[in-house]
Amino acid sequence: MVLKSRRIRSSGPPERIIVNDYLTPALYIDGVWVDAASGGNRPIINPADATTLTTLPLAGEAELELAVAAAQGGFKIWRATPAHTRHEYIARATRLLRERADAIARIMTLEQGKPLAESRREVLLSADIIDFLAEEGKRAYGRLVPPRSDTVFAQAVTRVPVGPAALFTPWNFPMNLPARKVGAALAAGCSAILKPAEETPGSAIELVRAFHDAGLPAGVLNLVCGDPAQVSSYLIAHPGIRKVSFTGSTPVGKHLGELCARGVKRYTAELGGHAPVLVLPDADAAHVAKLSVTAKYRNAGQVCASPTRFLVHRSLFDSFVAAFAAGANALRVGNGLDADTGMGPLAHARRVGEMEALVEDAVACGADLVCGGRRLPGAGFFFAPTLLSNVPPTARILQQEPFGPLAVVNAWDSLEEAIDQANGLPYGLAAYLFTRDLSLAHRVSAALEAGMVGINHFGVSQPETPFGGVKESGHGSESGQEGLAAYLDTKLISFGSI
Repeated sequence: MVLKSRRIRSSGPPERIIVNDYLTPALYIDGVWVDAASGGNRPIINPADATTLTTLPLAGEAELELAVAAAQGGFKIWRATPAHTRHEYIARATRLLRERADAIARIMTLEQGKPLAESRREVLLSADIIDFLAEEGKRAYGRLVPPRSDTVFAQAVTRVPVGPAALFTPWNFPMNLPARKVGAALAAGCSAILKPAEETPGSAIELVRAFHDAGLPAGVLNLVCGDPAQVSSYLIAHPGIRKVSFTGSTPVGKHLGELCARGVKRYTAELGGHAPVLVLPDADAAHVAKLSVTAKYRNAGQVCASPTRFLVHRSLFDSFVAAFAAGANALRVGNGLDADTGMGPLAHARRVGEMEALVEDAVACGADLVCGGRRLPGAGFFFAPTLLSNVPPTARILQQEPFGPLAVVNAWDSLEEAIDQANGLPYGLAAYLFTRDLSLAHRVSAALEAGMVGINHFGVSQPETPFGGVKESGHGSESGQEGLAAYLDTKLISFGSI
């Protein structure tokens, strides 16, 4: 189903048109859709066939300055809006997201490549994330502190919105990740400027459109695309921006953190991962392998919390490898719009080249290529689900996040050895453990250096739970109560008598 719509024009009402199943993209500044901007244009590519879907207008400094001014004005309105009223606006927007889920999912698959069923689930989960945060926004309570002196009769600790926020999101979950940031910012009473990935802007545009159609006041939520370095440096340095949230690679996250430090700005960073999976000898190897294949190749492995390093007790190693390889080989790789596709293309042509380089390096270092390891024929950016075993620590794939459909399985003999391997990288986003032994589950989960640990399952990301890492995987959390707190400052108001 395609939503009925009209054309977007900066000089008229916000309108929309679908061309070749994909929307005509626009920026959104101060309640107005902008279909031409001073930063030029760039093509949006369908990763399933490498064709151009349409072109995206890019913001230059003029549009960025307008966006900041709009966010500053929107913040004055939104911070003064009661939390219950803010919730009403947000709830109307999430109802629209659910009503439009099928159409938005198709847009997401066209621009990002993931199977249509995954795209639809992402839209619905995004609505759930925003709803949870909006509910928590009604409960951002403070507290009263008894005074020590009779000259002070009350001390109130309140939670107040930080201010206009700049939100930077990547291409792998083009609605889920914006939803975490936008939902928390708006629920807390902040205004926001969202910069989605230029490769996948359509999903974020539809998210913003839902808020526009829900009647959100102009300036409260804005959307810009442009040259990533220019946009980030301009917005972060601007005195009108008081909060920054970024999801992306560790090197870029470090750079943006340095920019934030110069202005002493609140910063949440959800960066790279390289999640280990410890399989203990009492686990069911075939069952764990089945779960692992589904988790590893979801979104073609382009998931920051994706299980990547499978550390399997030697007694289960051969059976686990065989079951995993059978599951990987059974996956149907194809266009995400096809109903029987199990894994879609990678999002970019450059990702295919990187997968090839990582596999070639691992094999040259002495690893065994169990299955996959090659690009697939056709015009799109397809790569076979891949499993490497007996990979030496010198291989690049054990040093850097592959962010693709590559899995590594190595054997271990002692639990201490396995824990050391799991903690041996600078990443610490997610880790997983499979065992029937409750005592070992407690011991190992406590020893794993990760912001999230899944025991006997891979579902560590839920609207109600914090999502974030330790070490070089970032700091701060999104989703859950913690996600809302990132957009709130603590303020003491002390009442004295005169």
